[in-house]
Amino acid sequence: MLITFEGLDYSGKSTQVRLLADWLESRGRRALVLREPGGTEIGERIRSILLDRTNMHLTQAGELFLFSASRAQLVEDVIRPALADGVTVILDRYFDSTTAYQGYGRGIPLEVIHAVNRFATRGLTPDRTFFLDIPLEEIERRIRESGAARDRMEASGDDFYRRVRNGFLALAATESRFVVVDGTRVVAAIHEEIIRTIEGV
Repeated sequence: MLITFEGLDYSGKSTQVRLLADWLESRGRRALVLREPGGTEIGERIRSILLDRTNMHLTQAGELFLFSASRAQLVEDVIRPALADGVTVILDRYFDSTTAYQGYGRGIPLEVIHAVNRFATRGLTPDRTFFLDIPLEEIERRIRESGAARDRMEASGDDFYRRVRNGFLALAATESRFVVVDGTRVVAAIHEEIIRTIEGV
């Protein structure tokens, strides 16, 4: 089974990914946690390029192809072999992020995005996708509380992130594999909802 988590930065995806993996393993099910971009040596190098604020001049096409290159490597080297071995793969971001960020956010035509996504993944689609939805105001509050510096993607501005969030919601409205989760609730409540969904698959 391939399970993906999507959402804006600071939505709590990584926490829920780890909790779900721990829950699966506690029940004797093997789980592999991966992140995008990254997950391979090549992917991690690409990740550093994409998030480095000294690369603010990176073109929209360059950004799209770098994310997709990392994904293609991860799918072939790690995800497909793990799935073939019966492992549940849990991904912190997948191609829906490219559709939302580079498509709806950057304005690259969606037909281009879909074609690149299909090519990079060879059509590998998640069984279930959880979108942790939080308003932009909550993102700002969490960033301030963390005291962390914004990376290149996080420095794109509120209008960009508003388009990205709307893009995720548009995907959720048309893709039956999507589950929209209120990410403003306490961690335990979110986890419980995710578990109920997984148990029903």
